[in-house]
Amino acid sequence: MTYGVSARPGLDEHGFIAREGSLARVPPAFRPVVGAARDRVVDVFGARLHSAYVYGSIPRGTARVGRSDLDLLLVLREEPTEADRAAARALDAALDDEFEQIDGSGTLLASRAQALSDLERHDLGWFVACLCTPLLGEDLAGHLPRYRPDSLLARETNGDLALCLPRWRRQIAEATAPGAPPGAVRARVRGISRRLVRTGFTLVMPRWEGWTSDLYEMAEAFAAYYPEWGQPMREVAALGHEPTDDPAVLRSFLRSHVEELGPWLAGEYTRVHGVKAPRPEPE
Repeated sequence: MTYGVSARPGLDEHGFIAREGSLARVPPAFRPVVGAARDRVVDVFGARLHSAYVYGSIPRGTARVGRSDLDLLLVLREEPTEADRAAARALDAALDDEFEQIDGSGTLLASRAQALSDLERHDLGWFVACLCTPLLGEDLAGHLPRYRPDSLLARETNGDLALCLPRWRRQIAEATAPGAPPGAVRARVRGISRRLVRTGFTLVMPRWEGWTSDLYEMAEAFAAYYPEWGQPMREVAALGHEPTDDPAVLRSFLRSHVEELGPWLAGEYTRVHGVKAPRPEPE
């Protein structure tokens, strides 16, 4: 489908991706969770915290009680340390234990310099400017450009799928091994499914001429251009929306999607958009 500029989904009247989410859209059941998160990140990180953001279904107003997770991005004034990452994991665990409204909590850490760097301009920078809702501190969106759903954005957001596949194989093996921690299967199903669907969507995003964060809409947009892979992508979207705790489902997911859809999608992505600029190896 071809849209007029003002009618293109997820775009403003000038054709830029509109920022999604706001604190006003947070459903009432999740407001205590967001309020607690806001207070505790200050307690944990203090003056080192530059700004905090919430993203995902909660600020979009589509979160489901007992099904949706809390997603936070914390931007620090300096580079995050291992102690910072441990503190973030502890914060996530405490929020997940206390609030039964959420099915897990995940906190990303970044530095201000990283978020505003040229290397991250069309990945982390775009993520902050378009997908994150300000919670505390100075909103970095004011230092970032406007973004269109073009091939450059597609390449820099998801042009590294080939690097993810070996890691996913290891993570699936660990999550389905005897003695794996509770919730490990569900977390892997959710995370890998959502990444595959987003990659499929951004592959076609410049042709679709719009933006959405709805998994089912993403899958249908992809299927319109690659109908032969449409049903597998719909299945992945369903698992991303309703992740399972069944290890057998995750093993089957490995065979059908990580081993079949994944390599094809990585190759097609490279053919169409190229490869994401390499990032430094973590120390």
